[in-house]
Amino acid sequence: MSMDKVVSSAAEAVADIGSGSTLAVGGFGLCGVPIKLIDALLAQGADRLTTISNNCGVDDAALGVLLYAGRIAKTISSFVGGNKELARLYLSGQLDVELTPQGTLAERLRAGGCGIPAFYTPTGVGTMVADGGIPVRYDAEGTVVETSKPKEVREFDGVQYVLETALTADFGLVRAAVGDRHGNLVFHESAQNFNPLAGMAGTVTIAEVERLVEPGEIHPESIHLPGVFVQRVVVVGPEGKDIEKRTTRPRPVAAEEN
Repeated sequence: MSMDKVVSSAAEAVADIGSGSTLAVGGFGLCGVPIKLIDALLAQGADRLTTISNNCGVDDAALGVLLYAGRIAKTISSFVGGNKELARLYLSGQLDVELTPQGTLAERLRAGGCGIPAFYTPTGVGTMVADGGIPVRYDAEGTVVETSKPKEVREFDGVQYVLETALTADFGLVRAAVGDRHGNLVFHESAQNFNPLAGMAGTVTIAEVERLVEPGEIHPESIHLPGVFVQRVVVVGPEGKDIEKRTTRPRPVAAEEN
């Protein structure tokens, strides 16, 4: 493989993602989401996708555009409450949903990237996460037809832990602030979120970057995801970053003037 991993466009970067593929997608809400790659995938036409992501986008952006187009068959996510279309598809039997606690989701991706098949965690012990019974699939009438299965629980030093399996994906899609031609990536502050983990878990990881630099310009200690995990890099610029929810409060102008 050439050490220069830069491709010319987002369309080229996602061209070989086939129908039925599993995708690990970085981002949290709209922060650090690979918007350009998702839009290119929408135009490319792949369907029956399984996505692994924190929240599967919002109603009109990120993975939400693939949901509205009927391209996602299953999602493995932590938070799905901010997406009305996901709820509609899920409750009408058109989408399988595997719910997993947020920290567990992160560790399942990290474990997959490290080659660790499973791990024990106290999160979820004594709940439906461990005991099973969380609805995975409904039918068109809203009846539950498949639920999550019970997981192994084991005691260590008097504390119970549930066994969680690792997650890997055919493709990882991530967004970085800076990348070099070797695929080394730097994420900006909170945009780091699930991006390094999704990148580690992908068999083929594609990174959209805002700024491309030459190899050696990123200090080794500043790299968040090493190029060994990244197969393709596409430069998209700083555009396409939206705010999911804008919250403001009045400035204490009067107090400052007195």
